[in-house]
Formats: sequence, C-alpha cells, structure tokens
Amino acid sequence: MKERISTLLQREPGSEILTVEGWVRTKRESKHVCFLEVNDGSTLKGLQIVIDKGQLGDQALLDSISTGASIIATGAIVTSQGASQAVEMAASSLQLVGPCPPDTYPLQKKRHSLEYLREIAHLRARTNTFGAVTRVRNVLSYAIHQYFQERGFIWVHTPIISASDAEGAGQMFQVTTLDLANVPKTAEGGVDWHEDFFARQSFLTVSGQLEGETYAMAMKNIYTFGPTFRAENSNTTRHLSEFWMVEPEMAFCTLEGNMAIAEEFLKHLFGAVLDQCGEDMEFFSKFVEAGMQETLAKIVETPFVHLTYTDAVKELEKHNDHFDYPVTWGVDLQSEHEKFITEVIAKSPAIVTDYPKEIKAFYMKLNADGKTVRGMDVLVPRLGEIIGGSEREADYDTLVARMVEMDLDPADYWWYLDLRRFGSVPHAGFGLGFERLVQYVTGMGNIRDVIPYPRAPRLADF
Repeated sequence: MKERISTLLQREPGSEILTVEGWVRTKRESKHVCFLEVNDGSTLKGLQIVIDKGQLGDQALLDSISTGASIIATGAIVTSQGASQAVEMAASSLQLVGPCPPDTYPLQKKRHSLEYLREIAHLRARTNTFGAVTRVRNVLSYAIHQYFQERGFIWVHTPIISASDAEGAGQMFQVTTLDLANVPKTAEGGVDWHEDFFARQSFLTVSGQLEGETYAMAMKNIYTFGPTFRAENSNTTRHLSEFWMVEPEMAFCTLEGNMAIAEEFLKHLFGAVLDQCGEDMEFFSKFVEAGMQETLAKIVETPFVHLTYTDAVKELEKHNDHFDYPVTWGVDLQSEHEKFITEVIAKSPAIVTDYPKEIKAFYMKLNADGKTVRGMDVLVPRLGEIIGGSEREADYDTLVARMVEMDLDPADYWWYLDLRRFGSVPHAGFGLGFERLVQYVTGMGNIRDVIPYPRAPRLADF
C-alpha cells in the first residue's frame, strides 16, 4: 500500500509491507548497509530507508542512486536504531525511477542562499525552507476558503482582464492585440483603440473589488481569491507584480462589522497554521524568524486595538525624531509608522480608521466631517499593514462627486454607479494580500520567497 511519508512517520512498527515514493535527500553507505533519506514533500522530515546489501544484492543499483534521484521503496516500518528518527523502513525492494547526475544537480549542498535558490525556482521546492513555505501556503489557502464557506460567503471569480482601475493609480499592465510595430491611429494622431480586441483600452486587474461588489448586491456576502497585477516599478522585498488577493464584500455591513470580520478572519488563519503546521513553524522559528509560533499565538489571543488616523498621528508626531519620514496630519503612513503603532503605541495588532480622503480610494464612504473616509487598515507587529478596507460609498451623488474630485470619468464606471441607483445598501469589504500574509506567518524576509514563481520588474524567467 502506498502512503505519504507524513503518514508513514506516524505508524507503529509492524510487519505490513508498504510502499513509499520520493526523492533522495541524503545517502550514507557502509560495507553492509546503505541509508537513504527520502522526502516526498508531505513533511519536513524524510523517511530513512535502510537497505541490507546482503539481502538486496544489487550494488550497481545503489551506486546509481544519488542525491536528487527519485525512487520507489517497499518494506516494513520498524523501530529505528538511530537517534534522529523513531521509525524507519527496512527495504525489501528498491527501484530507481529517475537518476540525478551528481556533477550537474544544483542542490548538492545542504544549505544554499535564498538568492541562489531564486535562480533555480523550478527546483527550490525540494529544499526544507521552500517545502515548509509551500505547505504553510497550502494550509492558509484552505483556511481562507474554510472561513468564508463556513459562514455562508459565496466564492466569486472576478475577471482578470478589466477596463477599470479600482485604485485610480494607473499602474496597470495593458492587454492588447494591436501590432506594436504598426499601431493604428485616429485622425487626431492618437491610438485607435477601436481596432483592438476589446475596442477599448484593457488591463490586467489590480483588484476584484469593484466586480465583487456587484455580486454582493445580489448574494449579500461574497469573496474573491485570485491573481492580481500591479505594474509598479518597485524592486523591493515587499512588492510583486503578480500576486494573489483575498477580497470579501459584504452587503448590509458597516465599517464596524468590517473590522470585526477582518480581526476574526486573521485569527482563524493564524490558528489554522498553528494547529496544522507545527513542524514547519518550529523550523521557521529556529532558522528564519525567532518566536514565530509565540507571535501568532499571542495575536490569536489578543484583542486588536482600535484608533483613528487622527489619534495615531498625534501619538506619532511625539516621536518624529525616530522616523525617516516625519509625520503630519494628511500624509500617508509609512511602514515605519505602522510598525511603531503596533510595537510601541498599541503593543498589539491595531486597526486604524478614518483616514484623510485625499490619500484613500474614491469608493470609500465619506464621513460627516467631509474630510475623512470610513477606511481601515489592519496593522500587525513587524510587518505593518496586512489588510486594507473600508465601508463603501453607497450614495450615488456623493460617489459621483468623489470620482470627479479624483479626476475619474463617471461614465467609465456607469455599471458601478448603477449599484447606487438600484437598491443601494450600506456595504463594506477589505483586501488581504495573500503573499504578504504568507510572508508574515513564515517570517521570510523577501516576498519573492513565498510565491512559487515571483514576478517583479525584470524578473519573469520561468
């Protein structure tokens, strides 16, 4: 019977003959015995395969097996004689599936730099670090769906190709079928977009929020979970050009309900990782970021602090000599300010609300003061912002005025404005950058190391 290694390592010793498939991590050999450590990605630890040379009688086969080779082994699970594992497999048969030439295999060493591993992204999942990242990413993905599905949210697949910019930033990847060497022109000399596939400018989406709102106005509570794209020329440890976003939208919901869901959601995700990824989290705490398990456990148990942007700025201004970017009311908070809020002022995760309207998106609901909006950012220690959201503007006239104020053409958003004309209700939502979440949970220092194939400026090799 075939089983994953994670299951085999939990078995009691017995006589049942089992089969394991995987890749060789290490090979040790003596005169009479050969030891192979085999891993199949299901767990951090490998299974030790013990081969009695006298029983197997095929030295040529053993000589052809090296680090990275794929094998199939059959045998019984027995008590290990070594100190590093409780059980091992006593092999009764061994098959080499795919050899791996040791002179050209790039993962010969036990430890490689993360920079080197980014150059061989197609192989780095075989290392302990990226295997652990992948398993945590998998658990978080499942926990996201679990959270929303258990609460009656409906998963909506919003378009990847879009004609609207949800952020109003203009930093989008353009999608076109036009011949760039012979672009059709209008009589005025501009690009004739009517000749393009969609007969207008189109882009890769920066967010599924606006389209998500249309379904929230019919299904009440929905969420999106899919790829998004930003054409920012940001070559940093915190930015990607292609990443995944989680965006719930809730009808009949105000800012207060939005904040409650965001806090509960994060605690659910962190709890899932602590419950299901103990071995991997111990690895991250030991080799990547000390105390990650304790950090997540504390967040799960601690109520988030709430404060307004105005109150946060008043506190930050007292410490302006600490910052590279001094704070005044009206400026967008930098990551150094967000970390200071959580680590010094609140000493816990914090939700900052009621930002100046000039630094937030057009769709956020305007407060009665006419100066601030009912937006929110959820901040966590060490990272800063992990969730951004708001109560959405539900009034037609106010939303049109906000669009004009921000130099957006309301005609481009006619369908979005229709939601305010036909049965409008208070509604709210937020966005969680999935890779930021994985980066925070694992403690990995570079966001390019928590997505299988990072896309960034001048980086799209695979």
